[in-house]
Amino acid sequence: MRSALLGLDRRLTALAWGTACALLAIISGLGLWQVVARFVLSQPSTWTEEAMRRLLIWMVMLGTVVAFRRGALVSVDLMLRSTRGALRRAVQGFITLSSLAFLGVLLWFGVDLVVRVRFQTFASMELSMGWAYAALPVGAALSIVSVLAHHLDPINEELEVAQ
Repeated sequence: MRSALLGLDRRLTALAWGTACALLAIISGLGLWQVVARFVLSQPSTWTEEAMRRLLIWMVMLGTVVAFRRGALVSVDLMLRSTRGALRRAVQGFITLSSLAFLGVLLWFGVDLVVRVRFQTFASMELSMGWAYAALPVGAALSIVSVLAHHLDPINEELEVAQ
């Protein structure tokens, strides 16, 4: 079970990381196009700003998956650095449970939000608002896997380089 979860996490984290990086490149390209269209071509783009905002939400939620896995997001550095043994495991358990509780709430209400807005469309595009809001439950579900994997196989890059 442990190796299956860690294998799944490795693939999901790599996919989330790659997708978040690709979204950053797309957002940058759209921003460049928006400037060129407005100031060089004098024909402002009507959809790029809205697309960039929605893609940014996806990028952040996918980046959160990687941050949870690397122990770089929700971390009590001082407590982890100053504890050892059973107390450190208790602190790590508390962090894991708190993170899972938060992500569970985000997943639950994220799904509800997607269902509620699925018939609304973007102002400048004929695309359901559900696609933008789906970043919340998708990111939360992927982050739950990352939190569990981090608990089983901690990667504390922040703690290891801290002084």
